[in-house]
Amino acid sequence: MSSPDESAPLHRAVELATANVAAGGGPFGAVVVTADGRQHEGANRVTALQDPTAHAEVQAIRAACRRAGTHELRGAILYASCEPCPMCLASALWARIERIVFAAGRDDAARAGFDDAAFYEYFESPAHRGMLPTVQHRGADAIAPFEAWRVHEARTEY
Repeated sequence: MSSPDESAPLHRAVELATANVAAGGGPFGAVVVTADGRQHEGANRVTALQDPTAHAEVQAIRAACRRAGTHELRGAILYASCEPCPMCLASALWARIERIVFAAGRDDAARAGFDDAAFYEYFESPAHRGMLPTVQHRGADAIAPFEAWRVHEARTEY
């Protein structure tokens, strides 16, 4: 259950999702509230941008990072109109989001035709990896980029 402080950004995420449907987009909205209290919004832009990564959560994370001038959002909370898919969860992890609060669940999304179950299963069970096989071809230069990174003194850690 969310606290009263969380109800406004969560409600806003749901409003964004609903408005996005009316605008021809997908039924997903998100708000990132950074540690300083600033709110950054995102709506699903997958079909509008022809970009499968343009989920609402990713759009909100991108907006927050641009405005903050950093790739990390430590102390931020992600509010989503629906339970984030595995890609959005991974994006939140990479951004160092502190917590996620969502309204509708994955079963609600599935009933509307957005069934991410296969994606969740892909990560949960090796038996489902046939959906997208991955193969490693480790050539002699496979770790050269990491060796260059390790010795590059001007790198920005992330």
